[in-house]
Amino acid sequence: MITSTPNLAPKKWARRRWTYEELCAVMPETNRPTELWDGELIMSPSPFFGHQELVARIYKLLDTWVTRRRLGKVIVSPLDMILAPRRVTQPDVMVVLRDRLGVLRDRLHGPADLAVEILSPHSRRRDRLDKRDLYEQHGVREYWLIDPEAQTVEVLHLESGEYTLVGRWRPGEAAKSRLLKGFRVDVGGLFTAD
Repeated sequence: MITSTPNLAPKKWARRRWTYEELCAVMPETNRPTELWDGELIMSPSPFFGHQELVARIYKLLDTWVTRRRLGKVIVSPLDMILAPRRVTQPDVMVVLRDRLGVLRDRLHGPADLAVEILSPHSRRRDRLDKRDLYEQHGVREYWLIDPEAQTVEVLHLESGEYTLVGRWRPGEAAKSRLLKGFRVDVGGLFTAD
């Protein structure tokens, strides 16, 4: 059981191990962050404004870059990324490249090519360890961790089935993608309020 994230699921649903299909049959559509971890329903309150502001900034940067080059689609949460019948997450931002757009239907049926998570105090362990392992196992090719507290951007790239650290950048530096050749993010600009 994951204890780093509050499980605020309704009591009638909290004690059960779900498949994604079973959950969709009984749970109404919601914008509330909802994930399945080994069938355990994890629900959290909506993110804070600062978190969502960072989500919007990285989404705009990725969307502009990917769209101009017609490389695929950029998706902002909440959208379910179904990795297995009992493993479903909602990364803050996802990129699905053009040659894999078939996995993007009503939901994302398989791993994104690139997933971004903005770390929060309650999700730090889950994003850094649990999701890192899960995304690596299921083939998310690049994983970005944006840490507002440390003001860092960390990029992990999948090589031979394992994540390798591309880099960890701070304000004054530019974070770089290995997957999206040429895509760079000014870290200081990402964390600077408008």
